[in-house]
Amino acid sequence: MEHKKSVFSSFAKGKLLLSGEYFVLDGASALALPVRYGQWVRVETWKEAATLSWTSKNEDGVAWYLAEFALPELEVISDTDRKVSENLKQILKACQKQNPDFLNGKTGLKALTQNTFPRNWGLGTSSTLIAALGRWAEVNPYRVLFETMGGSGYDIACAYAEGPLLYRLEGQSPHIESVVFDPPFAENLYFVYLGKKQDSRSGIQQYRNLGRVDPVLIAEVSTLSFQLLEAKDLASFEQVLWAHERLVSSTLDIPTAQSLHFRDYWGVVKSLGAWGGDFVLVTSTRGDAETRRYFLERGFSVVLGFREMGVSEK
Repeated sequence: MEHKKSVFSSFAKGKLLLSGEYFVLDGASALALPVRYGQWVRVETWKEAATLSWTSKNEDGVAWYLAEFALPELEVISDTDRKVSENLKQILKACQKQNPDFLNGKTGLKALTQNTFPRNWGLGTSSTLIAALGRWAEVNPYRVLFETMGGSGYDIACAYAEGPLLYRLEGQSPHIESVVFDPPFAENLYFVYLGKKQDSRSGIQQYRNLGRVDPVLIAEVSTLSFQLLEAKDLASFEQVLWAHERLVSSTLDIPTAQSLHFRDYWGVVKSLGAWGGDFVLVTSTRGDAETRRYFLERGFSVVLGFREMGVSEK
């Protein structure tokens, strides 16, 4: 019987970016929300020395990726998806770069990861993994992110945050401020999944192709983030959402989700994160059943209320 010993266990939360998408890369303050969905990462020792056995499972417990790596070089011995293996190896190598004792081959290890949300929801499969591996390796997860997947790092900040936060990036230095965001109109807010996993990196590249962004625009986006946070009623909140959507749409020359999918909708629809997929935030002044029916009748089956998404609160 093989001897097992727990080495590491952690749950990293997923994320939603309510404001500042794209512009957060250039120093805009963004309102970010940790959610109750996330990813478990568990590691234990096993009898095979100098190897790392890896299993990743979906929320239903079905394995979607299996691999075995030789330690400490992390050469692939076997796998079910070479692209996933290369990405994972890159992340683990970045951890080793900061901590040479990490995965040194002195002990064989088994790692198991499992999301509590469908991977195509875009709530942070990669970011929750990097945040958890950063804790396991005892390294700076932001450096791992910047050296591998790229992005602003707001998702890393959300992974172990106790509640909503304002996130700002100065160079490669994250600035995180815990905030209270529990609006009295929370029952009027919903998250609707558009049914398409969006590639954040391609969205970022499209933004980067714009060249240098006007600092005045960055300041304007930051102001909108503060206004969202301070809105006391739904009407004020909606006005800020509209202003934010118009700004991003005109700057990037991308149509809004509302103009593409929900022209006849009575509330406001705001894209979250990389435009074109994943979740949108919607407001509604009508009843819960009528609101959900509107989206369901149009083929959008994942409609979660603000509380259902389980946004963490301070």
